[in-house]
Amino acid sequence: MHERGTRMRIGILGTGMLAAALGEGWARAGHELTVAGRSPAKAQELADRLGWRARAVTPRQAIADRDAVLLAVSWQGAEDMLRSAGAADGSLEGTALIDPTNAVEHGVGVVLTGPGEAMAQRIARLSPGAHVVKAFHMFPSNQWTGSRATGEPPVTVAMCGDDPEALRVVGELVRDVGGVPAVLGSLDRVRQLEEVAGFVIGLAFAGTDPNSAIPCVPSAAV
Repeated sequence: MHERGTRMRIGILGTGMLAAALGEGWARAGHELTVAGRSPAKAQELADRLGWRARAVTPRQAIADRDAVLLAVSWQGAEDMLRSAGAADGSLEGTALIDPTNAVEHGVGVVLTGPGEAMAQRIARLSPGAHVVKAFHMFPSNQWTGSRATGEPPVTVAMCGDDPEALRVVGELVRDVGGVPAVLGSLDRVRQLEEVAGFVIGLAFAGTDPNSAIPCVPSAAV
């Protein structure tokens, strides 16, 4: 078990904007990072950008002996990346696997997984033994790179997962980038959380501020 504030070993699968944004925050927090992607050159470029705490490796090496792994790829590329990492062989067994993917139609927000199916559950099936945690899928990557205005409250990162220790580990990583973790429930509820992301994305692309569509519930009414 890892105590709060201790250094973790984090694997990052992916080299895009979210991988870079969260990687920067976790490097600042003192964590050790391994980075892998489809392009070794891009993985090396990101590792160089993240500093001496990060190194570029292969996908299989990126997940070996990690406390948590971030699957920072498009939902369409998740299966190929997990295959490259050997997830089907149980290489992620016992590891907190963070799923920030949004399997939605671009610009519309309609969830594209099958009826009743959630992307996080699909990822869990592709990664036997992994402790999948849905998190970081509700905000754009620049949320984790900019500084908050004085007095501005931290954002809440809603999460779903089955394993209490994995939820705790990911919760600490949420705090390390300035967020506040909130567990919605187990993976049985993750489809609901993914539908919320589709709702937010759909409103945003339609030109409506999603914050204006979500009522603020007084604490006395909860």
